[in-house]
Amino acid sequence: MPWLLAVTVAWAVLLGALTWWSARHDAPTVREQRTLAQAGPVVDRALGELVAAVGDGAWALTGPQVERGCRITPMSAGATLSRGLDVLVAEGGERALLERVADRLPADWRAGVRAGSAGPRLRADAGEFVAVQGRVTSGGRVRFTADTGCRPIGAGYPQPPAAPADPTLDGALRALGRPAQSAPELVTAPCPGGGTARTVAVSAGTAPVALAGLRPLAAGSPVVDLPEAYAYRSGPATVLADGTGAQVRLTASTGCPA
Repeated sequence: MPWLLAVTVAWAVLLGALTWWSARHDAPTVREQRTLAQAGPVVDRALGELVAAVGDGAWALTGPQVERGCRITPMSAGATLSRGLDVLVAEGGERALLERVADRLPADWRAGVRAGSAGPRLRADAGEFVAVQGRVTSGGRVRFTADTGCRPIGAGYPQPPAAPADPTLDGALRALGRPAQSAPELVTAPCPGGGTARTVAVSAGTAPVALAGLRPLAAGSPVVDLPEAYAYRSGPATVLADGTGAQVRLTASTGCPA
C-alpha cells in the first residue's frame, strides 16, 4: 500500500534526523561515549575542587596515571586516567578531614562519607562519569582520587609541563644536606575560583633521613612534625618532606586562593 510505504519512509527520515541531532547535541549517556582526552579536563577540575576543599595543611598533588589495556568492549581497548591528592593530618583526624572535604565539595557532586571494612571512605560524582574518592591509606594519611574509568583513548591525556627551578626546594635540599636525585616534577590543577594549584616534587635520595635540619626554615610552627614527615610554610608554599617510602619525597605546594 503506497500510504504505508510513505509512512515508513517518513518515520525513517524522522528517526535519522533525531539520531543525528542527539549525537551532536545531547550529553553522553554512557562512559564509553566520552574519550580520555575529553574526560581529562573534568579530572583536572575535580583535583582543583579537592585542593580548595582541603584548604590549608600538608598536602601534595601526585602525577597523573594513565593505564592502558582495559577493555571497553571485547573488541575495543581503552585506558584509565586517575589523579591524586595526598594529605597528612594528625592521626585520628582522618574521618574529620574526609567529612570536611565532603561538606565543601559542590552540592551536585552528592559527596558523602560512609564507614566500611577498610575505614571511612568519601565518594562523589564530579560529572561526566568521573568518580571521586577519598580513603585512609595509613594512620594520618588520606588519599583523594579522581578517576575516569575505562575510556576510548582519543587524543590521549597531555603530558605535564616541565617544572621550572624552585628555590624553595633548593633551600630544603641544602638543609637536608642532599642533592636532588630526580628532575623536578610539576603537577597542576585549576582552582574553582580562578588561579592554579601546583606541586613541585623531587626525590631527595633514599630513606631514612634526619629531618631536623628543616626546622630552621619553618616560618612559625611546623604544619607537621613527625619522625618520618615534616612540613612547614615558606611564603605561599607548604614544603613537605616525606620519608615513609624507599625514597624521600620533597614537595612544595601552593593551593587555591581562599
